[in-house]
Amino acid sequence: MSGWIVAGTGALNSVGRTAEETFAGLCSGVSGLSELRAFDADKFRVRHTYEIDDRARPGVDEPGRATRWLLAAIAEAVADAGIDENLGDIPVLIGTGLRELRSAEMWQLGQAEVGEADLHFGPAVYERFGASRCYTFANACSASLYALGMGTDLIDTGAADTVVVAGVDAITMSMHGLLDRVHPVPPRSVRPFDRDRQGVIMGEGAAAVVLRRYEPGQRGTADRGTLRSVSLGCDAYHVTAPDPKGIAATIRDAHTRSGVKPEDIDLVMLHGTGTLLNDEAEAMAVGEVFGQQVGHPLMTAIKSMTGHTSGGSGLLGLIVALRCLATGRIPPTIGLNEPVTEAERFRFVRSRAVSAPLAVAQVNAFGFGGVNAVAVVERRPS
Repeated sequence: MSGWIVAGTGALNSVGRTAEETFAGLCSGVSGLSELRAFDADKFRVRHTYEIDDRARPGVDEPGRATRWLLAAIAEAVADAGIDENLGDIPVLIGTGLRELRSAEMWQLGQAEVGEADLHFGPAVYERFGASRCYTFANACSASLYALGMGTDLIDTGAADTVVVAGVDAITMSMHGLLDRVHPVPPRSVRPFDRDRQGVIMGEGAAAVVLRRYEPGQRGTADRGTLRSVSLGCDAYHVTAPDPKGIAATIRDAHTRSGVKPEDIDLVMLHGTGTLLNDEAEAMAVGEVFGQQVGHPLMTAIKSMTGHTSGGSGLLGLIVALRCLATGRIPPTIGLNEPVTEAERFRFVRSRAVSAPLAVAQVNAFGFGGVNAVAVVERRPS
């Protein structure tokens, strides 16, 4: 075995406030879908989102919520790993799509006082965790897996023995409005890979992991599993449209780097945004790479319950995958009734969670501009 140890995890979103609560909720088929609370729903056709309901006053938005979730996820991951919360020179790498854009919107509308430092995660991370090295990557929907890949590079080059990797995003009026206008029919929920899917709806959340160097024979009491590989690709095919060839190339590279073949993969955490074009492109790429083995791995898409948590979605998928490997439980893709033609051969988990022996999982994350990322994780040895 080789790779990197995932020593601790943390997560919160519309389904749960911790990694364990999130996994339990997902396995129970809990949906975080709710009425839009962040801003006036009357201005939009899509009036439901997958929000975290943590505002002090119902219906009154607050600035700095993404930062708050980020700190909570990091704190949980650090505690889970059993390391000192004073991180010192341990690097903190943060992947995000929009950073604190919602806070900037509130400032522009005269709804909140926001300072320049409030728009960056670094000052809050420095203050809370005593960290001296904090880096933020705004790299679309695969941002947190990009940050994860950079974390492995820091370890491999000897720049760090341990890194904290996180991802976070909050729903913003501008992004919600953009998606509201591109859908031919306003989606009522996220239904990945279903023939009757109508589009994506944003979700909120943060996720974090503590990653450390793999040492043969060394194992911590809370180790969650082994990260075997992270493959990063940017095909720059189109500003928004995905390219199945670019996705397939990234999946193949992840398999090569981790030393696995398609038949070795027991579970695929699909990106599955529920958009009209993206699901078909992902299904085509997965079908091409797995070939005759495409019916072997179980497959699920948790955005059907969390919505699209943007820059943090890849890392959330990885955390859920590790829980699946540890427990043998796989959450369902709710709302999936009839798969699209490209995914008819897939062995989807539908309606309710299932149990199965699992050893290796693949996690997909793809973003605008063809920024593709795929990770492979392995169960912690007994």
